[in-house]
Amino acid sequence: MASNRIGRINEEIQRELASKLREMKDPRLHKTMLSITRVDTTADLRYAKVYVSVLDKSCTKEALAGLKSSGGYLRRELGKTLQLRYTPELVWEADDSITHGAHILDILSKLDISEDTDDEAADSR
Repeated sequence: MASNRIGRINEEIQRELASKLREMKDPRLHKTMLSITRVDTTADLRYAKVYVSVLDKSCTKEALAGLKSSGGYLRRELGKTLQLRYTPELVWEADDSITHGAHILDILSKLDISEDTDDEAADSR
């Protein structure tokens, strides 16, 4: 039951942070497109690890530095909107899962596998 609550809190934090990122004025955050892919909150709600995907990989360090420097502001804004006893401290992590998935999709699209081979294997049994 508690994990379901943590899951709802994670989704709410992700939604609120995504909306707040659009309002940020830090130029380091506007050089490339940022996407919050996942939030993992500890069971005691003290820390939230926020996974951020950056479109332009050359701006990743700079974007994470901008997010870290604006972490206090974002935490305060989260505290205003979320009705929690403790507002979690935000820990920012770069997430390359979208790039990894695109790479796998690219490899799969380059493979030349015909669908007839599956049917022939089933017929030979």
